[in-house]
Amino acid sequence: MLEGGCNCGAIRYKMEADVQHHALCHCTDCRKASGAPAVSWALVRNDQITITGTPKSYASSEGAQRQFCGDCGTSLFYINETVFPGMIDVQSATLDNPAAIPLQGQIQTAERIDWMKNLDALPSFERYPGMH
Repeated sequence: MLEGGCNCGAIRYKMEADVQHHALCHCTDCRKASGAPAVSWALVRNDQITITGTPKSYASSEGAQRQFCGDCGTSLFYINETVFPGMIDVQSATLDNPAAIPLQGQIQTAERIDWMKNLDALPSFERYPGMH
C-alpha cells in the first residue's frame, strides 16, 4: 500500500500500487486546477483507495469532479464516471513517495506548453542557484 495526502495533513489516503495507468497530463484544465505546467495522475479502482478526511469538490468540466483539501488547497483527486467508471485518478505527486510508481507516458500533449518540450536543454540546479 502507498500513502499520500495534502500539504497540511487534513486529507490522507492509502492506495494500491497496482494502478491502471500513470501519466503526466498537459491539459489546460489540469494546469489551471494545479497552477503547475503538468500534473501526474495514477488511476485506481474505487476499491483500491481509502481516503481519510473530506476533500472539497467542484465540477471542472461536464461530468468531472476535482477534489482538493479545503484547508491548504492541495489538488488531490479527479473523478469522471463517464470516462473512468468506478475509478479515481490520484495526483501521484501527493504520494509520500511519488517515485514508487513508474511514469508510463504523457497525455494531452496537444495542449502542452511549448517550453515544456525541451526541459533537458535548460540549465539544471540541484537547489536554487546561489543558495547553499
